[in-house]
Amino acid sequence: MGKLVRDRIPEIIEADGRVAHTRVLDRDEYRCALLDKLVEEAHELRHARGDDERLGELADMHEVFTAALSAFGITADQVVAAAAAKRAERGGFDRRIWLE
Repeated sequence: MGKLVRDRIPEIIEADGRVAHTRVLDRDEYRCALLDKLVEEAHELRHARGDDERLGELADMHEVFTAALSAFGITADQVVAAAAAKRAERGGFDRRIWLE
């Protein structure tokens, strides 16, 4: 089973003396792979230990999120505006409310 990796991962693998078998995804495969990668990174964040590890996982999520914006033709400004509208209508998570 393969997975989406950062652009320099194949060269890092090959610099270690191993062979990297790769292919370029088409648009639809890429979009699906980005969504899978976002779930993977969220899972890794959930299991991260300590602030440094959490920071690294959040950085990975940010990279995937930024790539997803581009892949879906959405701008960061559009996301910020949509988030602000949702926050105004439904609130944020500042009060840490858990619904039983």
